[in-house]
Amino acid sequence: MTKKDSVIRFLKNIIDFLVKPFYWAYKKKLWTQIKNQRMPEHIGIILDGNRRYAQERDLPPWYGHKVGAQKIEQVLAFCYELGIRVVTLYAFSTENFNRPEKEVEEIMKIAKQKFHELMTHPLIHKYRVKVKAIGRLYELPEDLQQIIREAEKNTAQYNDYQLNVAISYGGRNEIVDCVKQIAQKVKSGELLIENINEKAIESHLYTSGLPDPDVVIRTSGEERLSGFLLWQSAYSELIFLEIYWPSIRKIDLWRAVRLFQKRSRRYGK
Repeated sequence: MTKKDSVIRFLKNIIDFLVKPFYWAYKKKLWTQIKNQRMPEHIGIILDGNRRYAQERDLPPWYGHKVGAQKIEQVLAFCYELGIRVVTLYAFSTENFNRPEKEVEEIMKIAKQKFHELMTHPLIHKYRVKVKAIGRLYELPEDLQQIIREAEKNTAQYNDYQLNVAISYGGRNEIVDCVKQIAQKVKSGELLIENINEKAIESHLYTSGLPDPDVVIRTSGEERLSGFLLWQSAYSELIFLEIYWPSIRKIDLWRAVRLFQKRSRRYGK
């Protein structure tokens, strides 16, 4: 460690020591504001900023993806502690396949490791979490598809909570796949055209049977959905956080929940 690094670490420790009491006081106040209010039932999260997190540290992009993957476990624990029953994570879009080959390869390795961990993770079994991957899974490497199927099978008996991982996912692709299924049923005579309505469409989406997200959170400061749950998020509260995904903290989630609780959802009325 250089002398400069030592000085920087020393100053950081001093700042942390001075700020810590204010942080805990704010956290306590925030908890009192949200704990007795209505909690969202379903939260969608766009995990954005992993690459920029790594770039700011002069590290390869997959370092950011690894740290971001480790953060998932922590944030899920925060959600389940609040009683949020459904969490949908936007982990990898169909467009992300256009990234450099090495980066995509590393992301697939991380995904394989994390789905494998889900099969035996104490958090999943403590809260009885059903795990489901949503997207065009056939575009993923075969070994990753196999791990996903095993994770889904091993948690299929759980119904208390649900974790959806949107991987090889695109909101427009989801709607296209939905339309194809409906068209096939019309063609076979299983479904009449006059019976196509919102419920019929929802029953053919990847999230069939689940409530729409109350809140969609995106980290990194970008203010767009990037194709995430386009149909389902029609009335979701959209909350954009300025921090990168690997840096998200419990108070950031709590602040997002507080924003949701303060907003009035009128559904056009």
